[in-house]
Amino acid sequence: MGWVSLGHKHFSLMTSHCTAVQFGIIPPAGRAVSLSDVVSLQGKPLKESLGEITYSASFVEWFSEEARRVYGDIVPSPAKDRKIFLLKQPVGVASIITPWNFPSAMITRKVGAALAAGCTVVIKPAEDTPLSALALAELAEQAGIPAGVFNVVPCSREKTPSVGEVLCTDPLVAKISFTGSTATGKILLKMAADTVKKASMELGGHAPFIVFDSADVDAAVSGAMASKFRNSGQTCVCSNRFLVQSGIHDRFMEKLSQAMDAELRVGHGLDPETTQGPLINSRAAEKVAQQISDAVSRGATLLKGGKRLDGSFMEPTLLTDVTTDMLCMKEETFGPLLPVVRFNTEEEALAIANASHVGLAGYCYSQDVSQIWRVAEALEVGIVGVNEGLLSTAEATFGGVKQSGLGREGSKYGIEEYLEVKYMCFGNLKP
Repeated sequence: MGWVSLGHKHFSLMTSHCTAVQFGIIPPAGRAVSLSDVVSLQGKPLKESLGEITYSASFVEWFSEEARRVYGDIVPSPAKDRKIFLLKQPVGVASIITPWNFPSAMITRKVGAALAAGCTVVIKPAEDTPLSALALAELAEQAGIPAGVFNVVPCSREKTPSVGEVLCTDPLVAKISFTGSTATGKILLKMAADTVKKASMELGGHAPFIVFDSADVDAAVSGAMASKFRNSGQTCVCSNRFLVQSGIHDRFMEKLSQAMDAELRVGHGLDPETTQGPLINSRAAEKVAQQISDAVSRGATLLKGGKRLDGSFMEPTLLTDVTTDMLCMKEETFGPLLPVVRFNTEEEALAIANASHVGLAGYCYSQDVSQIWRVAEALEVGIVGVNEGLLSTAEATFGGVKQSGLGREGSKYGIEEYLEVKYMCFGNLKP
């Protein structure tokens, strides 16, 4: 529990009375929470749906504690008759625009920090997934957050551009925080520029996953499975481009193929055996199918999957003999497609990995400590996973470089995005 100051009022951010499931869903008319509710709202298989709710709650808990550690500074003055104070104050009203792939966690990661800083928020959830935001609003009211502090504005796809424009241009809004595509982020930044709003942008990724000859193959395969197939490949830190060194390539491919057979199951979200659900819509499935078709037409070898199933389901797909001129190496996939490029030298791998206008996450597998440091420092990304495929946690920063965004979320730095530093000079003091 942490205390947040808003003017002369205080309120507590309480999570202990909410179970992980209750944190994400408020059933109508007091009806008991069902697992079907969780899967329906999150749009993921059951295990992943519950995982997101736990992840969502972690941000509220983290930032409720960070609210107590918003420290200013007293700076030694060059003059004897004055004192220098640096105060931290909330920026004001924050517009929060979130995506569909993590409909609860992307809200709490932003709103937890904003409320801890003392800001009020207006949330525009993705038009595909508004119910999680409304459930969180109900929980905020139950937790004692005053009316008008946590606001949700759901809207249709047709109204989204006009609502987004208001949230970016209204002079009463001091801050805009957005998670979504790079193209949309650029539009929002342009609109926010006229009123010079503080902005946080968590935009697209195109993560490289590099496996060097010295890597532990089993660990690399496990990391590839976790990084690529979480949420059916629909996360911004999903590995998108797999680069495997020649000396280990064949062994890695053999074990990866076996792991896909053993661990991946396409099916209904409530089936406990299901690991891969549908993609968000038919357009997403069409994009993955197009990338597969393009790669195969350019000489890639289809080792596994490759078919589009009913609705927006896609078979988990493994490609080898992939080259850098293929669509899957040029644009983010957001689906269960794993393309593998064979490389020979560290320099070659880094050149391919950094040949992108975005830089959110990157991964490398090696047991050579010197190589790990070289590669981690050389990768042009904001997040690096070394011998690890799952990176996200409330305690660490989240954000990218280049066109993957501005600012950082999570960690002790996340709250700074919702604070201004005010310098107060207290002068004419008698020595």
